Amino acid sequence: MNDLPIRDDLRGEQPYGAPQLDVPVLLNVNENPYAPSAALADAAADAVREAVLGLNRYPDREAWDLRSDLAGYLERESVVSLGTEQVWAANGSNEIMMQILQAFGGPGRSVLSFAPTYSMYPEYARNTSTTWITAPRRDDFTIDAEAAVAAVATHRPAVVFIASPNNPTGTAVSLDLVRALHDATPGMVVVDEAYAEFRRDGTPSALSLLATHPRLLVTRTMSKAFALAGARLGYAAASRAVIDVLRVVRLPYHLSAVTQAVARTALAYADELQQRVAQLRVIRDDLASWLRSLGLDVPESDANFVLFGRFPDRHAGWQALLDHGVLIRETGPDGWLRVTVGTPTETETFKQALRKVLE
Repeated sequence: MNDLPIRDDLRGEQPYGAPQLDVPVLLNVNENPYAPSAALADAAADAVREAVLGLNRYPDREAWDLRSDLAGYLERESVVSLGTEQVWAANGSNEIMMQILQAFGGPGRSVLSFAPTYSMYPEYARNTSTTWITAPRRDDFTIDAEAAVAAVATHRPAVVFIASPNNPTGTAVSLDLVRALHDATPGMVVVDEAYAEFRRDGTPSALSLLATHPRLLVTRTMSKAFALAGARLGYAAASRAVIDVLRVVRLPYHLSAVTQAVARTALAYADELQQRVAQLRVIRDDLASWLRSLGLDVPESDANFVLFGRFPDRHAGWQALLDHGVLIRETGPDGWLRVTVGTPTETETFKQALRKVLE
């Protein structure tokens, strides 16, 4: 690769990717362990067939029907009324984040976030030639509002990324922090709510701030709560003016007709899918309590995963679990491991394996 005339900042870089190993229990990439139901699959197959019959034509480049369905879902889920023109969709929240930095970042501009956080953020920044800057979180992985505002004043970023719930820690942020950051910067504030549906009762969504905060974007995904990781559908909510800027940088016909058809079908089954989410929230809370009973440190999680530690040699712990047929994620600060919430059977297998590892 280094013999090719590539950009200097890409030399020596490796492609992103979590381990994909063939083991009995996969709890490493925060997937929903429950596949879509047979009824949803049948409905999606019918919708895809209809879409395939028209694949000689380009898809609706504005994805109006899908965006309307997403707006309707957000109103039911978070009680926030949004117009179709305030919602945007793309191939995963990854593409949404790239579009945001293409539009508001770039050479001579920076994006600020709070570490530890999602490991792809710096790659989005690199790929758009946006300077990546981090400010530290507290020891409990929450964000100190005063320190965060000070970091904004020091670095004057064009974009601020806040993951809430945060990956890999599971911690959510308050709306007061989002307001403070929005007030402190003339740039854009992006609240990444990829795991929002898994948040505990009483944890608010930043969607409720959109009407009064014109430089705010809230991003979501259908990969987790909707069990559609393989479909690749992410979306954003913001003011119409902000969404129109994202439309400027999108690629032509970026969202296939098949993807739109599958996503719209899943949205029609939202109530059924959210029942599974509720079950996973219970399993998560029970799992966190169990891990604490072993004397492990566990931050409060509003996501579909739990971070736990601390291990003097976390790689050895990760490998020992893998040797027992359980794949989790070695990510975040040194000494910590992250496990995705699985089915009751998968979770019990993880528990049995961890007990053996800790003996």
